[in-house]
Amino acid sequence: MREKQRDKQRRRFDRQFDRLGRLMPGVAKLRSRGWIAGRIVVALLLIIGGTLGMLPVLGFWMIPLGLLLLAIDIPALQAPLSAAIIRSRRRLTLLRRKWRS
Repeated sequence: MREKQRDKQRRRFDRQFDRLGRLMPGVAKLRSRGWIAGRIVVALLLIIGGTLGMLPVLGFWMIPLGLLLLAIDIPALQAPLSAAIIRSRRRLTLLRRKWRS
């Protein structure tokens, strides 16, 4: 039973990552197995850069992207991160509908 739940969470995470990959094709390349060290470095740099979001070039958008890259190698982050992405996407959809009407 536990393995079924992990597989479901992994598939859910993969769907979220694939959706991001369609928006940002360069991120999908970092997902391959040979990029483990590079992926961790890029993820940490994105998270650190995201904390400096008040600067003109950097932004808070870098934190979720860094966490998403880090979650590829840390399975414990996959379930909560994919749930957070889905919740935020739903909220954005509701805000857009409210804004348009």
